[in-house]
Amino acid sequence: MSVQALKTNTQVDVIQQAKVHLAAANRLAVLDDLHEGIDNHFTVSVPGQIDRYLILPFGRHWSEARASDMIVFNEKGETFEGQGVVELSAQCIHAPLHRLTGANVVLHTHQNWAMALNMLADNRLLPASQTAAFFHGMIAYDDTYTGVANFVNEGERLAAAIGDKKVLFMKNHGVVVVGDTVAQAYKRLYKLERVCRAQVLAMSTGKPIQVLSEDVIAAVQKPSADDRHSRDVRDQLFFEAMMRVLDRDLPGYAD
Repeated sequence: MSVQALKTNTQVDVIQQAKVHLAAANRLAVLDDLHEGIDNHFTVSVPGQIDRYLILPFGRHWSEARASDMIVFNEKGETFEGQGVVELSAQCIHAPLHRLTGANVVLHTHQNWAMALNMLADNRLLPASQTAAFFHGMIAYDDTYTGVANFVNEGERLAAAIGDKKVLFMKNHGVVVVGDTVAQAYKRLYKLERVCRAQVLAMSTGKPIQVLSEDVIAAVQKPSADDRHSRDVRDQLFFEAMMRVLDRDLPGYAD
């Protein structure tokens, strides 16, 4: 199935679309070097259901992800649909984050450049570029790494830490990005890695970083009345374009 067949219309099965988009995001994370093979986790709340979440079963390489592979699990770690089981830390991090934040999509990675920044004593993302300015006020910081997440109360702690923000920087660990749609969340994750890389590279010069003023940040974040593309439309167009890349370079995610 190509991306052209995934245009939103009243005939689309929303659960199937969620599976397809989730599989696409897993594969895109491989192309964009945001993955760790079979580790880390992307989840989506099953549309119209409570305490039911979609995930790629543990053991599948993200480059192999297909819509038909996705399993449905709950906060207890029980599998309700599909073959395989949810990995323990995925269960303990993601289910409470969905439940307590209301996020439809939760993406957790140990991606390289965000990790590099989160290994520093001062891991704050600076609004020093146009793209970074979009993240200003959107990031929460968890400065206390407590070890591998083997209990649901760790996910509850992370949910309290992220609050109403859209990104959580996890010191010595990685990042969490939440969103309303896979398209929105994945675009945030993709852009986040790029601004983290830019900041780490800028810091490596040893020269002062020029941070944008609050007025400029506000101007960047405010949508123009003349803009022909809303933020939601931009997210959708971005993800559809990325899926076309998959159709060309790594097809099969929609199977």
